[in-house]
Amino acid sequence: MAFNIALSGLNAVTGQLDQISNNIANSGSYGFKSGRANFASAYSQGKAGGVYIGSTTQSMSLGGNVLATGRSLDAAIQGRGFFVARDSSGAMVYSRLGQFSVDKDGFVVDSIGRRVQGYGTASGGVLGDLSVPTEAMPAAASTTLNYAGNMSADWQPPAGAFDMADATTYNGVQVSSLYDSLGRQHTLSQYFVRGAGNEVTVYYAVDGTLVDDGTGPVTSSLQFGTTGQLAAPAAPVSIGLGTPDGAEPLQVAINYATTTFFGGDFNTTTNRANGNAPGTVVDTTLAEDGSIQVQYSNGSRQEVGRLALAVFPSESGLTAVDGTSWQPNATTGEPIYGEAGSGVIGSLEVASLEASNVDMAAELVNLMNAQQGYQANSKVLTTESEMVRTLMQAL
Repeated sequence: MAFNIALSGLNAVTGQLDQISNNIANSGSYGFKSGRANFASAYSQGKAGGVYIGSTTQSMSLGGNVLATGRSLDAAIQGRGFFVARDSSGAMVYSRLGQFSVDKDGFVVDSIGRRVQGYGTASGGVLGDLSVPTEAMPAAASTTLNYAGNMSADWQPPAGAFDMADATTYNGVQVSSLYDSLGRQHTLSQYFVRGAGNEVTVYYAVDGTLVDDGTGPVTSSLQFGTTGQLAAPAAPVSIGLGTPDGAEPLQVAINYATTTFFGGDFNTTTNRANGNAPGTVVDTTLAEDGSIQVQYSNGSRQEVGRLALAVFPSESGLTAVDGTSWQPNATTGEPIYGEAGSGVIGSLEVASLEASNVDMAAELVNLMNAQQGYQANSKVLTTESEMVRTLMQAL
């Protein structure tokens, strides 16, 4: 019996050494979670049977250090949660390693090429493979301009008729950038002229040429009330700005809704038009809210999807698989998907990775303890063998 008990001790310690060596070997693996072999005593009909590894505990709740990488598609999870990817067999795998890239087909993949799962902007909230556009962004003509600022109530009406070449005939000017249907950039200048009462008349010029509809300069009138707000209704003003060479007519709706008329300085707080020049993809980045952002050469930035993260009712029971990843089983419960920072799901720290949570000092202590246990069980086998040999010699 002593032979079998000592042998079970050797087998258990060997399993413990396997776990310790795996922890030490993965001390440099990003997103790795250390494990611990738990011994359990064995009995049969009340008689001691030795020991075996009853379970393995994974330190899922213990986070590793967050290391800054400066790489735009790296991310570490602060708190609970796993990144989600689909392997070549179609199975879902879950990982704490947020090291992503874009493959030749435009799919967002993890460090070993598995397709990362998330919510595309056109997916209607359905989980699926995340991808980014690889084609160029076409040109788009400007159709709206949001403008907000303060037309100074201290302005005095100019003495002479408006002349864009004479700064004494207007009270303020603001320049905006617009695009035609071919993606060419144009300059829209708005000239503000104080009129009678609380009226401000706006004249327009495109690329230095006053906009004229054939009957005279194109203008719009901003009527302010006694509280300094635009008199209702403050609908966008649609202005025909001519037809650029070879392009479609440029028609822009200018929204002045939040513009005010107070004493003090003339200022501009919003001056933003839609439209863009053509552009190619120059970079793909990850934001802290989990959104995948594509940067174009024309300066435009577009969100193309969001990472999905998952949590489990019992994460410590997940089954470890290749690629510093895990898969669920009957003990873990079904995954609960969501976005970073929602519910119990942790937040993201971008341009960073989570280091292994292995405590090297503790593992070396465990290694020495395991060595002592192995030597002690070996000594039992040696002693038992000597006793049997002594008995055989006495017979």
